[in-house]
Amino acid sequence: MSEPRTRPAHPGVRRVLAVGCALAAGAAGLLGVASPGQAVPGADGPGGPGGRGAELYLVTLEGPGTAGTSSQVDRELQQLRMRTRQERVLESVEAPEPVYRWTTALNGVAVELTPDQATRLGATPGVAMVETNSVRPLAAADDAEASAAGLSPSARTRGGQGVVIGLVDTGLDPDGPVFSSVPGLGPAPAGFGGVCADADDWGPATCNGKVVAGDWFVEGFGADAVRAASSMSPRDDDGHGTAMASIAAGNAEVAVRVGDEDLGRYAGVAPQARIAVYKACWSAPDPADDGCATADLVAAIDRATSDGVDVLNLSVGGPPRLDTVETALLGAAEAGTVVVAAAGERSDGTAAHPSPWVTTVGASTGTAREGRVRLGTDGPRVDGAMLAGQAVGPARLVRGADAAASGATRQQASLCTPGSLDAAVVGDRIVLCERGGVGRTDKSAAVQRADGVGMILLNSGPDSVDADFHSVATVHLGATDAGVVRRWAREHPGAKARLVPQGARSRDLQVLGFSATGDPAGPVLKPDLVAPGSGLVGAAPAGAVGRRWDTQTGTSAATAWTSGTAARLLARRGWSATWVRSALVGTADAVPGASALAAGSGRVRGVRALRPGLVHDQAPGAYRDWLEGALSADEPLNLPSVLLSGGRSTTTRTVTNTGSKARYFSSSTSGFEAHDVSVTPAALRLGPGESATYTVQVAGGTRTSDDGVVLWRGGNGTRTRVPVQLTR
Repeated sequence: MSEPRTRPAHPGVRRVLAVGCALAAGAAGLLGVASPGQAVPGADGPGGPGGRGAELYLVTLEGPGTAGTSSQVDRELQQLRMRTRQERVLESVEAPEPVYRWTTALNGVAVELTPDQATRLGATPGVAMVETNSVRPLAAADDAEASAAGLSPSARTRGGQGVVIGLVDTGLDPDGPVFSSVPGLGPAPAGFGGVCADADDWGPATCNGKVVAGDWFVEGFGADAVRAASSMSPRDDDGHGTAMASIAAGNAEVAVRVGDEDLGRYAGVAPQARIAVYKACWSAPDPADDGCATADLVAAIDRATSDGVDVLNLSVGGPPRLDTVETALLGAAEAGTVVVAAAGERSDGTAAHPSPWVTTVGASTGTAREGRVRLGTDGPRVDGAMLAGQAVGPARLVRGADAAASGATRQQASLCTPGSLDAAVVGDRIVLCERGGVGRTDKSAAVQRADGVGMILLNSGPDSVDADFHSVATVHLGATDAGVVRRWAREHPGAKARLVPQGARSRDLQVLGFSATGDPAGPVLKPDLVAPGSGLVGAAPAGAVGRRWDTQTGTSAATAWTSGTAARLLARRGWSATWVRSALVGTADAVPGASALAAGSGRVRGVRALRPGLVHDQAPGAYRDWLEGALSADEPLNLPSVLLSGGRSTTTRTVTNTGSKARYFSSSTSGFEAHDVSVTPAALRLGPGESATYTVQVAGGTRTSDDGVVLWRGGNGTRTRVPVQLTR
């Protein structure tokens, strides 16, 4: 477990330098880690290259933590032995007392070292990995990538009972009905050992039947590097962690009110699940420095694993290679936890979390909150994004450019910049505002201050169309429809219009452009799947954004959605983590036009995952065997996906019938454009819980890359998809 803090906070550093990793050569090459004594260069840290100043390093010793061992030795004795090993290793280089000690998810420490000490440790027998502490961003996309928001991730009022979701993030604002203790949560989860830390604004009494644990980890980021207004407690003052928790497990039937408007009812994906909070991500004075230090992430993962969370949500990206964070996630998986993490954004490179023990999630479209602009009594009708739930008008239209306040230019007024609009002209009217110059919600706030009742936000180019929490009712239009409104307004000065909400509608399914894709030469296929990740509404700390609700876009939101879906499966079926992971992947919807490297198996489908037909089972211990090179080429990991690269043309998988009756299952392949892919045997008959092995064989091929799917159809209508990526 992560032990109590033993020294003052350490300032965050911003580089990664792996100087030792005792892994099998095959896995090391595929995952981009260093072999013992080999340096992987990174950006200059304090002191520059070759500098002698001490930095915070993460040191991992060989072998698993207590979560990954089957030893019958008492756990406390195992931890004592690990601490003794840690002491001997640190004494060999005269290292100081560690900032963190880890003994559950992995065996390691975070400790201040000079580069020379780090190099010596990397060459020390029994040391698996040494790397400098670094800071990673949350996996949230830029606002420009957002699209129309769905009010609530779930229309259901039940799901997730008895399951604990651990969120490693920016903390939680527990105030309000979204995270209150409500009837229907069921008995306290058996085997969960988390507690509430004590702080000025978060004490043991903060936890309730819904929020069952809370702690914070800051030594890696550095208390002196944190924004002065930040809370040294599990309490969220950023908003990201609160939003992720509400998307995954926010209570059902919560009224969403913004200003004077009632926008409907909210529920998380698993509204009866409980929440454990592990704050490891922080805000800095300069927002560019915000993020999550790897030492804090590992400490949080180690604590969550020790506490016994059922699902671990990590809405944080990272490098597409094995590192200490990924090793800690292995320990969580070995403990039987469903580990769900964000693929990250495309600007960061290929998908993060490339390991087979993590369900890596990309972002897809979801539902859209739409609104209609009705021009005049018989004029055009155009549709756009609208979050407001109440109609506005008929009210007279006025172009922002025609309503410039004294001292403001027509250009400023056309953009509806703050203070640019004349209330004498705008009062009780709907204002046409051009996009650009200032934030979208800043424009509606300017309209409100000038006593306007509504806004039509007009794109002039191929920008996104967004449903935001505006100060006045707003419809956001794409460029084509915006042109229709501009022309009509010029031709009908003083005419009236109405803004009418149309509710939530499903959008065409596609992978969002910012979602990171997998590595065709990687060890396994990533991402595993995608989930809605655009403009999702989530709870927010009022002090962070000025209201209790906000929208979230990114693979972080998609990860929270998937964690909630996993919690529902655990609650309904009581399956193992590997069964849940396989069911999620095998029942996903195909994403039209998207490659397996972009979408994995496709968009997650929670209801269908309850009846997967077949699953690919996997003993958690096999992950470490694979990592250490103990599996032969004829004994691949039994993953619910296939990636064949480096000239490989065949692989095997084993499936298990999850149903209560014997069934026939028949196979087919589709989507491959340049290769012949076959499955043998082509059909299986399996009794309840019975397993069988099948072989995927690739022949021919006229190009280097191809992808498709193996589909197993059950006699009772189940469909199990196995995505396949070929890199020749």
